[in-house]
Amino acid sequence: MPSHTATAPPPTALAPPNVSPATDPRPKFPKDEAGFMTELKRRADAYFVETGQSERDCWRMYLKTAVILAWLGTSYALLVFAAPTVWLAAPLAVSLALAISAVGFSVQHDGGHHAYSRFAWVNRLAALSLDLIGASSYLWKWKHVVLHHTYPNVSGQDADIDVGPLARLAPQQRRRWFHRWQHLYLWPLYALTAAVWHLYGDFRDVITGTIGGHRVPRPRGWDLVTFLGGKVVSVGLLIGVPMLVHSWWVVLLFYLAVTAILGIVMTVVFQLAHCVEEAEFPQPDTDSLRMPDAWAAHQVRTTVDFARDSRVACWLLGGLNFQVVHHLFPRICHIHYPALSRVVADVCREFGVRYAAHRSLLAGVASHFRWLRRLGRSQLAPS
Repeated sequence: MPSHTATAPPPTALAPPNVSPATDPRPKFPKDEAGFMTELKRRADAYFVETGQSERDCWRMYLKTAVILAWLGTSYALLVFAAPTVWLAAPLAVSLALAISAVGFSVQHDGGHHAYSRFAWVNRLAALSLDLIGASSYLWKWKHVVLHHTYPNVSGQDADIDVGPLARLAPQQRRRWFHRWQHLYLWPLYALTAAVWHLYGDFRDVITGTIGGHRVPRPRGWDLVTFLGGKVVSVGLLIGVPMLVHSWWVVLLFYLAVTAILGIVMTVVFQLAHCVEEAEFPQPDTDSLRMPDAWAAHQVRTTVDFARDSRVACWLLGGLNFQVVHHLFPRICHIHYPALSRVVADVCREFGVRYAAHRSLLAGVASHFRWLRRLGRSQLAPS
């Protein structure tokens, strides 16, 4: 049972002090009287002592990065400069989209969470790979690391589930008449996510100084240089350079094809972790603003794993099919997630905290489909 003493989220999940979200005051998590997070940390520490491995700076991660970047460069070069027919260009476009997503899921994601290396400059370099592939690492830090990881599935706090009127992803959100068909029309809209993010969304967030309903500081100095430089480089690589070789309409067609695949992959991976039937959507008490569970239990109950037995999925998705482990230990390299998931499952079982997982990717997709349909057809009461 949660205690009556409210505490702030752990330091790794907190927003820097100069952030003032529009939804202030922010909810507080009760103190972990049961010692759930303490035991999780103890068992995780024991794993690294027993195996002699390091939480970061893993040689397998450096090798994986080299493979992914080689895959990215080869796919890009062959698609832009060497594919003579559409029959060769089409699979290369798919390969390029998957390579870009692998950079985001593995290299950038670990770097952005300081899980890649113990050296800050190495993490920063890995995080900047997001600017190379089209999005802003600066804005991603605020949207994902600060807002999402602190309050996953808390409507009004988690910007990743507050996507505007087009979709109802949480029970607390207003239901509109057209949501009745959201389980059908959202899938093609997922395909637009990457292109909109690349060409519009980041610029809107910088101009307005907001992400969702939250105020964030606009980039200044080198952060602004990085933001603008990243957009110039990514647009140049994805649109400008190909136009030197191919007709504009061919470039536009393949840009839309690559970003469509990328958008679907990125969006679905997130949705399978949080917007499914098994995930919970708790809200703070109206008067006290206390959350029902302590921070660690909240992370587990609002997050769902999938395809944990698939080594291919783990490699391609940067371990994000083990989202429960990632939310509990965001600063540990994803190479360790499969092993740590067994540790976390044991502790959850002992403390009576439900650890949900789908056996396969398709099972997760089916659950997300049913969740969208359920929210679209009824005024589901908040849990």
